[in-house]
Formats: sequence, structure tokens, C-alpha cells
Amino acid sequence: MVTALTVDILAQNPPQQSGPDFGKASPFGLIVIVVLLIAVFGLVWSMNRHLKKVPASFDNDADTDHDTPRDTGAPDADPDLAAGNPADPAARREPDAGT
Repeated sequence: MVTALTVDILAQNPPQQSGPDFGKASPFGLIVIVVLLIAVFGLVWSMNRHLKKVPASFDNDADTDHDTPRDTGAPDADPDLAAGNPADPAARREPDAGT
């Protein structure tokens, strides 16, 4: 009963947005779509340029000579962890209280 009453009430009210321009897109929407397409094209073009610079393989053994000794040092080591770091709390001594 309630459903039939609801359908009857909704069927009597025509859609509120039924003017002659309802459903038509504005030129602003076209401008937004074109700008987004240009942005996507630019990003893909930039990504392809950067990907061309990436080596085919990241294997370091193919690039180095096996006759030369390898560097055993750590060039990317954290300088804060160095043995002579004055900021290292483990290397600090407590000052003598009496002297």
C-alpha cells in the first residue's frame, strides 16, 4: 500500500531539471578535458625520456674489471657512526666531579 502511494506521488511530479539545456555540456568541460590530456601526454613523454636513461641491467659485475682489487671501504657510510665522532654519546666521558 505504501509503495503504491509512493509510486503514485513520484509519477505525478515531473523531473525538476528538464529544461532545453538539461544534459548539455559546457565549453568549460571541454577545456578541462583537453588540459588533462595535455598533462597526461607531457607526463608520459617525460617518463619515457627518464626511462631511456635507466641501464638495461643493474648488475655491477659486468661493468668492473676483475684484475683490479675491489674497494672494501663503504663510501655511503654514515659519518655520524664514525669512531672519532665527538657527538657520539658512547665516546663521551663523564667529567670528573672533584677536579
